[in-house]
Amino acid sequence: MPDIARYAAGVLSLFRKEMLALVKDPANRALLFMPALLQALLFGYGATYDLTHVPYAVLDQSRGAASGELLARLDGTGVFERVATLTASNEIAGVIDDGDVLLVISIPPDFEAHLATGRQAPLQVILDGRNSSTAGAASAYVSSIVSSYNQSLGNASPVTVVRRAWFNPNLESRWNMMPGLIASLSMLQTLMLAALSVAREREQGTFDQLLVTPLSPLQILIGKALPSILVGLLQSTIIFLIILFWFEIPMNGSVFLLYLGLVGFTTASVGIGLSISAVSLTMQQAMLYTFMLVMPLMLLSGLLTPVRNMPYLLQIATYVNPLRFGIDLVRRVYLEGASLGDVAFDFVPLLAVAAVTLPLAAWLFRNRLA
Repeated sequence: MPDIARYAAGVLSLFRKEMLALVKDPANRALLFMPALLQALLFGYGATYDLTHVPYAVLDQSRGAASGELLARLDGTGVFERVATLTASNEIAGVIDDGDVLLVISIPPDFEAHLATGRQAPLQVILDGRNSSTAGAASAYVSSIVSSYNQSLGNASPVTVVRRAWFNPNLESRWNMMPGLIASLSMLQTLMLAALSVAREREQGTFDQLLVTPLSPLQILIGKALPSILVGLLQSTIIFLIILFWFEIPMNGSVFLLYLGLVGFTTASVGIGLSISAVSLTMQQAMLYTFMLVMPLMLLSGLLTPVRNMPYLLQIATYVNPLRFGIDLVRRVYLEGASLGDVAFDFVPLLAVAAVTLPLAAWLFRNRLA
């Protein structure tokens, strides 16, 4: 028992030293938590694919009651805003090229005549494909309005589709994006803090002094890892509370399971950060290595694009990316209410990454030449 107490006291003293280095400066305290708060709000309002405002132009060469009614349905949605009424087809390129509109609806002169005789009446929708996601969503929305208009004319198909979306009833992109931020935003600063911890002491010349103390490499590892893990969990908590109470996205799963997954994810992230720190001779090197690693981790995480849509080789590469499994675990627990059995597979890569990177960092502490 005395040996265990002595061991824990050594870890606790190093933990206290690291925490004091992080929070003794008021500016540092603000930098630890304000970015997570601001980024969560910015992503919540800015990073959305939901259609709330679509500027469009009309080239109505029919000028009949039928085209007027169809356009009135479009304007009545509250989403489409007519910003220009064109008089000739050569005006279309100008409004698209300048970015004034997302789409142009072109109605031919014989539109009403075709409808009156029961023939198909073509309607051309010209999209600005520079923003493909929004343009595709707007096109689908126009198609649904046209389908509703056909039903009012009695030209509807006998088969109708009733849509019901699980886990996100209104198909709001914010519901998909925001839970993933609980893992991704906290990882950015957690990785940086861990990467700078040893590099900072190497640069200041105090790391060699730390190595000649009675502390073992494992004690140094734990003492260096715990502050970064704690900061990562606090940042995840800030983001979680913003999502739950500010954006009012309901939590369907277990909070305990959510934090159990976050502990595993944050530990794996800290292991990567400490390995970077152990091989870096200066803080500048540590920052460069971290920035070089962060972008591939984000792109291969599934936060913005599904992993299943990536090339097969990249899908294999994502198995060493803890962010992929952290985001998957958080989303499934938060939105689906998944149980431990449902997300057990996500823990395996996280624990594997931690089991490789943490011992590697401990070994590098002793064997990396200063």
